[in-house]
Formats: sequence, structure tokens, C-alpha cells
Amino acid sequence: MRRGKIAPVLDANPLKMQIFVVRGMMALCILAVSVSLSTNAAESSPPGPAPEAGVPADYRIGPGDTLKVYVFQNEELSATVPVRPDGKISTPLVEDMVAVGKSPSQLARDIEKSLAEYVKSPKVNVVVMVAVSVYSQVKIIGQVKTPQALPYRDGMTVLDAVLAVGGLGQFAAGNRAHIVRAENGKQIEIKVRLDALVNSGDMKQNLPLKPGDVLVVPETRF
Repeated sequence: MRRGKIAPVLDANPLKMQIFVVRGMMALCILAVSVSLSTNAAESSPPGPAPEAGVPADYRIGPGDTLKVYVFQNEELSATVPVRPDGKISTPLVEDMVAVGKSPSQLARDIEKSLAEYVKSPKVNVVVMVAVSVYSQVKIIGQVKTPQALPYRDGMTVLDAVLAVGGLGQFAAGNRAHIVRAENGKQIEIKVRLDALVNSGDMKQNLPLKPGDVLVVPETRF
């Protein structure tokens, strides 16, 4: 009876077997270290801020805005909140904080002061996610072609606003125009000679605007 040859399943060479086992153990160790590093990085990294709404640094928060309040290394204290009609917001441990009229950085500092009663050295970042309040606008009223409210943008000037509304009206008293601005809780008026700016190119009159400004162009006195 003829016997068939049976191929060996494993190489019987002891040295090759040892090399195979060592390589396998090394691969498992590298995989374990990689998983451990990824897990630790995910646990230790603070939640990153969401994209901002593109508001300028001196933007003034107003009713209707939506804010994201980040409390570093305290995710349970972070929240996305609307600015209520009364101008206030509420976040975990901080209730009825006045937000209206403040810049995001000012509000963050105020929240840090309140949280300091409960958290050691809190670090807060406030991001305006949705900017819809009148504080993000500039209004042009009076004797211009199309009186309206314009979205404020960083670096906006008086000339930008006048051109955006189509220029001065037929009966505009441009040199008696003025900017109405809320500053430190008070209302101030800043004179601006629009005729000199528009018709004579006097760029000294091209004043920078701020969010919430109202440019008033009166009518000529007959």
C-alpha cells in the first residue's frame, strides 16, 4: 500500500518560530500603545470652540443673539444660550447675567467672576454664534436716498454707509449731520460734515462707525 506525502503545516525550525512569536508580540504592543495615546488625547483635550459668527472684537451683544459659553475643562458648565428680551442669559451656576451691551470678552470676564465662587480659576470663552440684534447694525436715517439699517462690518466708515444708502438726498443738510452713539451707558452725538466729505473729498470727516451707531442727516432749513 502506497503512502502519500503529507506537507508539514508549520515550520519545525525553532529559530523561525521564535522570530514569528516576537514579531507578533511587537505588533500587539504597538497597537496597544496607539489606542492608549488616542484615548488619553481624547479625554484630556478640551472641547474646541465652534466657528464664530464673524463679529468684530468690539461687537456689542444684544437681545436675540445666540451665544456659546465655553468653560475650559468644565464641559458640564458650558452651554449654548439665547440672549433673552430682558438682555440677560442663564448658564449652569450663573443665573440672570446681564449680557446686553457687552462685548463677548467682557461677558466672559463677568462670568468668570461669578463662577469663581464655585470653580478655581475658571477660564471662559464666549462666542457669538448668531448675531441678530440691533447692536450689530448701523442705521442711516433722514435725508438720504434710501434710509435703512445696514449690517455692521469691521472697519465700516461714514462714507461706506452713505454710499450704501445711495448718497445724500436732494434736501440734505449734510454738514449738519451727526452720529448718535451709546457709550458707557450714555448717548453722545458726534458731528460729521457730510457735504465736505462727499462733495469736497474731506477725508477727515470719514469717521469710523461702531455697532449700534445711528447716522442722522437732517433736512435743509428754508
